[in-house]
Amino acid sequence: MPPRPPSFLETLTPNDWIAIAIVVLLALLVVVAAIRIARRRRPPPGPPVPADEIERELTGPEALPPLSAKLPPPVAPPPQVPAPRGEPGLPREAEEARKKEDYRRKKETERLERERRQREREEAEARAREEAARAAREAEEAKRREEEERRRRAEAEAGKTLAAGLEKTRGGFMARLNALFSGGRLVDDSVLADLEEVLFTADIGVKTATKLLESAREKVRRRELSDPERLKDALREEIARILALGGDPSAARPLELGAARPWVVMVVGVNGSGKTTTIGKLASKLQGDGKRVLLGAGDTFRAAAGEQLEIWAERVGAPIVRGKEGADPASVCFEAVQRGAQDGMDVVLCDTAGRLHTKAPLMEELKKVKRVIGKAAEGAPHEVLLVLDSTNGQNAIAQARQFHEALGVTGIVLTKLDGTAKGGVVIGICDELGIPVRYVGVGESVADLRPFLPGEFVEALFD
Repeated sequence: MPPRPPSFLETLTPNDWIAIAIVVLLALLVVVAAIRIARRRRPPPGPPVPADEIERELTGPEALPPLSAKLPPPVAPPPQVPAPRGEPGLPREAEEARKKEDYRRKKETERLERERRQREREEAEARAREEAARAAREAEEAKRREEEERRRRAEAEAGKTLAAGLEKTRGGFMARLNALFSGGRLVDDSVLADLEEVLFTADIGVKTATKLLESAREKVRRRELSDPERLKDALREEIARILALGGDPSAARPLELGAARPWVVMVVGVNGSGKTTTIGKLASKLQGDGKRVLLGAGDTFRAAAGEQLEIWAERVGAPIVRGKEGADPASVCFEAVQRGAQDGMDVVLCDTAGRLHTKAPLMEELKKVKRVIGKAAEGAPHEVLLVLDSTNGQNAIAQARQFHEALGVTGIVLTKLDGTAKGGVVIGICDELGIPVRYVGVGESVADLRPFLPGEFVEALFD
C-alpha cells in the first residue's frame, strides 16, 4: 500500500502557524473596532416602551399594515450636535477653568504692557522737562555772558578819557605850575623866575616856553596881572590859542575825506612810534563810519611789520596789499593805490618804513614813495600823517620839523600820551610848526585813539 500523502496542515511550518495566528488576531481586532464604531453612531435609546403598549400593538387591528399598503418614509434621525471640542481627556469644567486662566493671564499681560508704556511716557516727559530746563539755563547763561561781553566791549570802546590819558602830564608840568600859583603869592619877579624854570623844563620847546613867558611878563609889566590865578588863566588862554593854531578851523578836525576816491593817506614816522598800530586803529574807526578801507603794507624792511599790519587787517575786516620782504616799498604802495581805485575803496592807508629823521638817504626814499603814489592817483597822497611818540619830548618836535620839510606833513598823530609826563610837547609842535594834531593816543584800545580837540585838551590839562 502506497504511503498516504501528507495533509495541508501537516505541511505547515511553525512560522506559517505564527503568521496565521497574527492574521486571525488582526481580523478579530478589525471586527471589534467595527462594532465599537457602529455603537458610537447608533442613536441613544429612547425611554423604554411599556409592556401593555407592546401587547396592544401586537394584537390590535393596526398591528401590521396590509401588504398593499404603502409604508411611510423612514424618519431621519435628529442631527447630532457635536460636543464642544477641547483638549482630549479634559472634562468641561477643566476646560472652562483653563479658558478663564488664559483670559486672566491675557488681561494681566495687557495691564503690565499699559503700565510699561505709561512709565516710558512719564520718563520721556521727565527727560523732556529736564532738557527744557537745561536749555533754559544754558540760554540764560549765554544771555548773561552776552550782556557781560557787551558791557565789556562798551567799556573797551569807550576807552580812556583824555583827562585819564594826561594824568602823568598833570602830575609833572601842571603840578609844578599849580604849586607855583598856590599860597596866595603876588605875581612879581620871583614868581616869573619860577615860571620860567617850569616852562623851560616842560618839554614844550624853548621857542614856545619863551613865547609864554614873554606874554606873562608883558601883562605883569602893564599891571594886568597881579593875582596868580589870573596869571594861570592867562597862560591857559594862550595855550588854547596855540593849540587852535590861532583860530585855524583845521586845528580842531580829525582826518576828513575829500571828494577823491580813493582818498590816499600816507603814514610816516620813525620805528617804534606806534605807526603800524595807529594805521590799524584808524582803519577800524573808518570802517566803523561805513568807509571801505584798503591797507598797503609799504614797510617791507622791518621783518614783522607786514605780519603786524596783516593781523590788524584781519581784525577790522579790511583787505591788504603786501609785497615780499625787502621789496620796493614804493611799488607796494603804488599797487595798493591802483587796487583801491579798481575795487572802489574809499580810503587807502599806506604804511611806510620807519625812517630816522637825521638820515638824509632814508628821507629821500620816503620822498620817492610819495612821488610814486602820486603817479598811481592824481593828487595822491591826499594826506601825510606823521606819527610821533610823545615820550620823546622835545625830540618829537625835531622829528616833526624834519619830516615836514621833506614830505609836507598835513597832520600829526601823537601817541603814548598816557605813558609820559611830557604831554606838553603837543603845545610846542603846534606853535613851532603850525601843523594840526589829528589824533592823540591815550591807551591800547581802538577807542583810545581819540580825535584831538584843543579845547578839550586844555580843559583836561588844567582841570
